[in-house]
Amino acid sequence: MFKGVDFWPHGTRLPIMELRRICIAISWIAALVAMALLFTKGLNFGIDFKGGSLFEIRQTQGTLDVGKVRETLNGLGLGEVQIQGLDEAGEFLVRVETQRPAEGQSAEAAQQAVEGKVRGALGQGYEFRRTEIVGPAVSGELKEAGIIAVASAIIGILLYIWFRFEWQFGVAAILALVHDIFITLGVFAFLRLDFGLSEVAALLTLAGYSINDTVVVFDRIRENLRRYKKMPLIELMNLSINETLSRTVLTATTTFLAVLALFVFGTEVIKGFSFAMLFGILIGTWSSIFVASPFLMWIGVKRDWSGEGSATGAAAKA
Repeated sequence: MFKGVDFWPHGTRLPIMELRRICIAISWIAALVAMALLFTKGLNFGIDFKGGSLFEIRQTQGTLDVGKVRETLNGLGLGEVQIQGLDEAGEFLVRVETQRPAEGQSAEAAQQAVEGKVRGALGQGYEFRRTEIVGPAVSGELKEAGIIAVASAIIGILLYIWFRFEWQFGVAAILALVHDIFITLGVFAFLRLDFGLSEVAALLTLAGYSINDTVVVFDRIRENLRRYKKMPLIELMNLSINETLSRTVLTATTTFLAVLALFVFGTEVIKGFSFAMLFGILIGTWSSIFVASPFLMWIGVKRDWSGEGSATGAAAKA
């Protein structure tokens, strides 16, 4: 009879909580670097948030010369024009900044006129595979909606964890989640990757994925708090993390492989989304194992769920 393969050795007991100070220090340093990058370099907002025109073009004749294309389009007087080659031979992206409308011309008409100018400058032998045009008013609304969406998700998760467990668990989960989001945004700022609506969707997906792993660990901690009433808190949390470690690592691995396929074989449209998910899975798994529980210990958690006693964070910090 065929037996399944056991990918995770039973009885594993890694000293995770003993390393909590080192892990928290690494996370704080990474978060501070990410914040510094966001304040100094900022995010490279895409057309969704910045406004302008984006064209995905494929050269159907000859060999692509990005330098020649850049020189041709810079001579149109359209302001900032960005040219980016894609993975497929002969394909490239053209980004043009928001155009100021002429007297008596609407903002939408000014943006739409850009496509005609680009087509005319390139001439024959170029196929326009995708066109996106976003006006400045719409881009401002989209940016505001993206911020509200992320903030609403964080608040909703906080309320759910508070209701599901206790406020200490909710605060610890949100600290770990904010840590994940900040570091992911810092990577986008450092690599100068486009950040648009699809990347906001990736952040929201990351929030759900990360908090799901954290809830699994917290649920085991709560069970063990009821089961082992005299076990030291550090030992109890370490036991809980190790008991859920196989589930956390194997789930992260299978999800990572699925998203990796999207990143490698997907089109340019989903590159940003899939990259955010890939990095988010890694940082979310890290925070579920090494960040959320140390935060919970630092805040303090009730030992006796019957309401007759509690343990404060003082013992946890010792």
